Amino acid sequence: MTPTSKQTQAFQSVNYMNHVQEALNFLKTKTKLAPKIGLVLGSGLGAFVNDMKIEISIPFQEIPHFGKSSVEGHSGNLIFGHVGNVPVVVQQGRLHYYEGHSVESVTFPVRVMGVMGVKNLILTNSAGGCGDGMKPGDFMIINDHINLMGFNPLCGPNLKELGSRFPDMTEAYDKNFVVSLGSIFTRLGIRHHHGIYSAVTGPSYETPAEVRYMKLIGSSAVGMSTVPETIVAHHMGLRVAGISCITNLAAGISKEKLTHSEVTETAKHVEADFSKVLREFISTLA
Repeated sequence: MTPTSKQTQAFQSVNYMNHVQEALNFLKTKTKLAPKIGLVLGSGLGAFVNDMKIEISIPFQEIPHFGKSSVEGHSGNLIFGHVGNVPVVVQQGRLHYYEGHSVESVTFPVRVMGVMGVKNLILTNSAGGCGDGMKPGDFMIINDHINLMGFNPLCGPNLKELGSRFPDMTEAYDKNFVVSLGSIFTRLGIRHHHGIYSAVTGPSYETPAEVRYMKLIGSSAVGMSTVPETIVAHHMGLRVAGISCITNLAAGISKEKLTHSEVTETAKHVEADFSKVLREFISTLA
């Protein structure tokens, strides 16, 4: 007997929730830490963990149903520990759709964080700047985003155990977090901007014409991540903060050709400032 479409969707939903639970059960055998704050570290920003008191670092591939990152600058570890006295879980590196991972795999770590009890999620990335006055090495606090990836991670059966069918995205990035981050950057004297992050699938960089289009619709920076995780986090009721490290100017703004090595090198130069901001912000959340 051939299963109906509804039966197939119900099976997929149950199967996915089983995968989340299996990953969670595995992590519970490795640590008793119960963090309320989660971080996702983007390209070249993984050195932040050097300032942590690490309890345990687990490679993605050892965790049931986690994928393996293949991109330089993404170590691919899930790390539990403390920033100061605050317990946190850190995704050192992320999975990208352009690597061939499914949308479900890209957002799976955030699902697991939410189920384990994380309430506040800090998403970071390296991005190309297309906003006025931006320079490589600057930071941008994400006020909002534009999804140009051509998909939404909530398509398909709704995981009603995790959230509603139609989550509101009016405040994708928590306004209080935006204000708090702005105050921290200003107090520390670190160059920063506020702006809108546009997400594309990659892995090719954008053409100058595409960048002009993005500027026309209000984009301040462009990258290949973050938006799927933000959507999934909102579906689960998490509060989200977003920070972009502007590692290069987008195509057509700079006369230089874009390379991933430029991204990781620029991120490395600003990692000390990045770590200062995250430490202070995490202390305010605690």
